[in-house]
Amino acid sequence: MVRINRNVVASLICFSLIAFAQRGKKRGEEPVTQTLELPPDPPAVLAAETARLVFDATPLTSKGLLSQQVRDQVRWILSKYGKSRVVKIRAFVAGSGDLRRVQTVVSEIFSERRLPLPVLSVVLAGALPMNGAQVQMEITAEDRKAVNPSGLAFIAGQRVEGKPGAAGSATLVRDSLTRVRTVIEAAGGAASSTRRVTCFASSIDQVPEIRQAAAAVFPGAAFTLVQAQRAFSRPLAECEAVASLARAPAAPAVRVNPPGLPVSDGFSHAVAVSAPRLVFAGAQMAFNYEDTDARLAFERLEKTLSSAGSSLKRTVAINAYPLSQTLAGLVRKYWFEFLDKAAPPASTLMVLEGLPSMDAAFALEAVALPWEAAP
Repeated sequence: MVRINRNVVASLICFSLIAFAQRGKKRGEEPVTQTLELPPDPPAVLAAETARLVFDATPLTSKGLLSQQVRDQVRWILSKYGKSRVVKIRAFVAGSGDLRRVQTVVSEIFSERRLPLPVLSVVLAGALPMNGAQVQMEITAEDRKAVNPSGLAFIAGQRVEGKPGAAGSATLVRDSLTRVRTVIEAAGGAASSTRRVTCFASSIDQVPEIRQAAAAVFPGAAFTLVQAQRAFSRPLAECEAVASLARAPAAPAVRVNPPGLPVSDGFSHAVAVSAPRLVFAGAQMAFNYEDTDARLAFERLEKTLSSAGSSLKRTVAINAYPLSQTLAGLVRKYWFEFLDKAAPPASTLMVLEGLPSMDAAFALEAVALPWEAAP
């Protein structure tokens, strides 16, 4: 018997298979290349029922890098609000991670679970109040039952500035929180019915004192603390909030400016809303740094709101995130070309570190009344 070498047999089989494949392949036919399907983009705008809106913030974690922390926080959101509809996520990122990963991970997880995507705003901050924490998410969701039967109040950022070295960050945040409480009470709410408070500060070196102050003024409210930039020229704190109302306002949207607080033509200290529905638009970025670029960002946001049956003229709350004071001036230049000067919205304008696009100058996000609601 002739013993056949195994390697020779294996080689013959391989050559036969290759030859068979080549015979079956048509001349000039391109090989099929597999491509991974990209996750869908979040919607630019969504509408939700005012009475059913809930507001929360994810717990901070220092485990892993940005993508892992985003996954963990999205899973926390879905474990708590998976039976509700998540309407909006606002993500504050700190560190050197790619901000675009936030949208990718959010889209992947929501799509895997066959859940509708929320609108999304992502900004880069200077720091978060935990070593190693790279992201903090705020959630707006639509519950199955009414939790705000009398409506909501959107509170503008209450800015308090100090002289260099004059006061610690805890003192400035406490003063801003006190103003927020004054505005909420004037709008028809109460500290105990405040759903979420967000504070931007020039420094977060006194985190325990700041958290204690927030818990003392607003027990039960979700609390987010962000150092807006890595370095500020002077100390400041600016806190904003959203609260459930104890009594419904006299109109679908009522502007509130309590006496004793600084007067501004650019915004209302609060807008109390009883309209049945609200429209939420995610962050709309301005690209490059010319006047035409700024105007185009407002125009795109107007078009986005219009697609959902609303308009910038019907805005009840709008936030702007420029990357410098010069760019903040560019935002203000077109403010009332698009917003209603006779009924200014609640607003926070805060200079931050960065945005998901390298050539972005500022971002805008808005909450507005649909056209079916009276102004």
